Amino acid sequence: MKLCRLWVASAIVTISAIPALASGQDFMPDTTQRKQPLNVWGAQFEEFEYRYSDDDEEIGVWDADFFYGTDNFKARWLTSGEYSFEERAYEKLENQLVGQIPISTFFDAKAGVRFDTPEGPDRTYAVLGVTGLAPQWFEIDANFYVSKDGDTSADLDAEYELLLTNHWILAASLDATVAFSDDREIGVGKGLVSTETGLRLSYDLIDRAFSPYVGIVHERKYGDTADYARVGAGSTEDWFAVIGARLSF
Repeated sequence: MKLCRLWVASAIVTISAIPALASGQDFMPDTTQRKQPLNVWGAQFEEFEYRYSDDDEEIGVWDADFFYGTDNFKARWLTSGEYSFEERAYEKLENQLVGQIPISTFFDAKAGVRFDTPEGPDRTYAVLGVTGLAPQWFEIDANFYVSKDGDTSADLDAEYELLLTNHWILAASLDATVAFSDDREIGVGKGLVSTETGLRLSYDLIDRAFSPYVGIVHERKYGDTADYARVGAGSTEDWFAVIGARLSF
């Protein structure tokens, strides 16, 4: 009985294969499957730190990235800010909502909107930028902004990490902002607006998920922006000692 069943099953398989053989198709079944893009999500605080200036100013600073998507498209919420403990107020608060797609092996393009709460009226901008890994392993993030009033500006963030050991990392950073038009209401003058340079020594405790660090940061305003700061009795140059941590989830 078992032999009969086996013969019938063999006959059915053979008969079903005849049309494929006649058309020249491969009889072997196609077991390949298209790989669907994998959705990923996460959060990263590139900076989460306390700063103490040479003028005894105390500031809390963060720079965070929340993302969701695939290798082909990611939605990102980028948020950064500075909080003055003495004045109990935000000195800077910036949020960006952008979509990001790959444009080359090492670079992605992004576009979206940016919402600012500076010292003065709030501002809204359209954002267009690129982010990725440049030659010599520099991490680059460059953006162009256009406000609803037509004011244009750009910024460049660059960072280089030197791996001293498997756990000790020395990171050098440069942030520069340029304005192509004046916006006196928020104290921004045309030309080079400001730079921020930093040097941070971190220790990787949990596989890049938690890396406490110490360092120094230098901030400086230039040109008309510096003049606007002087008129408002603000600072044009500061040095900070910093302590903080890089966090990833």
